[in-house]
Amino acid sequence: MAYRKLGRETRIRRSILAGLTKDVIMYEAVVTTEARAKEVRKFVDKMITYGKRGTLVSRRKALAFLHNDSEVVKKVFDDLAKRYENRNGGYTRIIKLAERQGDDALEVRIELV
Repeated sequence: MAYRKLGRETRIRRSILAGLTKDVIMYEAVVTTEARAKEVRKFVDKMITYGKRGTLVSRRKALAFLHNDSEVVKKVFDDLAKRYENRNGGYTRIIKLAERQGDDALEVRIELV
């Protein structure tokens, strides 16, 4: 599976992606760069799929990835799993905004559908 390195070491990159995943799930929308949004979309979809399965193993995998944040996992398994029970993937959308003034990085808004 190809992935973006985002110019970071592995442990830092995983931490950034876990944090963005938690933010997208909790606030249902986040403004970030396009590369990060495209990468975090995979993890948000995976967490919601875990929630739809609803097994103990799925819950433990979600907790492990989300740094044991039980509030976020509870929202995934209780709210989002029910919301998307009839949808087969594609739980997020990316809307392009503008280029950031400092470094011209394309900013986007990633949100739950």
